Amino acid sequence: MIAIGKLLSRIEDTLHYGGCLALAAVVVLINADILMRLGFGRPVQIQFEMTELYLMPALATLSLSRVFRDGGHLALDIVPEHMPGLAGHVIRRIRLLLAAAFFAAVTYMSGKFALRAFTRGEIEFGVIDWPLGWAYAAIPLGCGVLVLRLFYETLNEGASNASP
Repeated sequence: MIAIGKLLSRIEDTLHYGGCLALAAVVVLINADILMRLGFGRPVQIQFEMTELYLMPALATLSLSRVFRDGGHLALDIVPEHMPGLAGHVIRRIRLLLAAAFFAAVTYMSGKFALRAFTRGEIEFGVIDWPLGWAYAAIPLGCGVLVLRLFYETLNEGASNASP
């Protein structure tokens, strides 16, 4: 299990860096667009479409699993986070499995949507023609890794008492 955890952590870290790069790209593109409009009266033509289609989904989903692993997530708890004894372990695992089921459904549906966009060659017409399969791919990737993390935490006896 330790080897699986290390591999999963490496994947999460890589995706997290991708999400961080997407955020940095959003900042650069938006500020460049502002400066170009003010200084030269010309916008950065690709800014809006690239941010909307590619960068926002990436920065929203690629870091999900890493943030969960680090305990930096938001949670609405209906039971105390740390309950002692067997009942606490059972409730913790049920919460993790419920979250995994939800994100598995998101992964499946978004993956189906992305696959359909790839196979049909769907594009978004704009300043340039944007292939939509790549735009949609970040969501099933980020959510799918989160599902793996939730299952890993459910099965891992030494796991922290993090809640989804």
